Amino acid sequence: MSGWRVIVVTGRSKLDLRYNSISIRRDNGTDFIHIGEVNTLILETTTISITAALMCELIKQKVKVIFCDEKSNPHFELLPFYGSHDCSAKIKEQIAWTDFLKESLWTVIVTEKVENQMKKLNKEEYRILEEYLSQIEHNDSTNREGHSAKIYFSALFGNNFSRNKENSLNAFLNYGYQLLLSAFNKEIVANGYLTQIGIFHKNMFNYYNLSSDLMEPFRVIVDELAYKENPQKFEKDEKRKLQNILNLKFRINNVNHYLSDVIKIYTKSIFDALSSNDLSLVRFFQDEL
Repeated sequence: MSGWRVIVVTGRSKLDLRYNSISIRRDNGTDFIHIGEVNTLILETTTISITAALMCELIKQKVKVIFCDEKSNPHFELLPFYGSHDCSAKIKEQIAWTDFLKESLWTVIVTEKVENQMKKLNKEEYRILEEYLSQIEHNDSTNREGHSAKIYFSALFGNNFSRNKENSLNAFLNYGYQLLLSAFNKEIVANGYLTQIGIFHKNMFNYYNLSSDLMEPFRVIVDELAYKENPQKFEKDEKRKLQNILNLKFRINNVNHYLSDVIKIYTKSIFDALSSNDLSLVRFFQDEL
């Protein structure tokens, strides 16, 4: 079992390695956190310094490290060159995935995403998405996912909502999606695959095409929290609520797990399905507990 804690470091401090623990030194004292307990470490300010020894140990123990910019928003992350002993073989396998297999998987992912969106809507909107769901074709060639998104976001946040506007709500959504994306980056690399080579997303400027593909059914977790919170500002309290999503529990394979472990199980099932050419092996999460 990997670590479960999401640790957020704020304010001027120095982080280094002490006896398999993260030492966090501040002017008012020093805290120690055992690395084995940590799933994700978020460095929320640019006034934090961290030693190379600690970064190497965090990578060895598969801790996700997220660095934030001067506005305390996720800016980049720490990833190893080699997440798996057989990554060369895995990358060859990834390159050889057939178009038909990738398109079939994308169809399954889109279907699951729309089904998850349906669960958040009232009867009238539910029926619209239900109709779109029945119309999904191979590789979602008619873009039912895009049409569903318009209905879904309008139902949650109003007809005037646009993902292109700069406001607290979109800042909340973007931050949450970035945390999810980072969690998927971690698991994809740990399994020995490249985040750049996607199954549907193919943007040459997107370093995380595959992560963007796999996270789609999970976006509703952030959306639902945004709907409940209805953020009128986006500051420390809002970020703390989002940072806690990896500690929420969901059901997968009929067992309750923290979201970080759900993502791990789901991602592994995706690669098992692709390797075996058997999409019935894909495992999705179920209700939040």
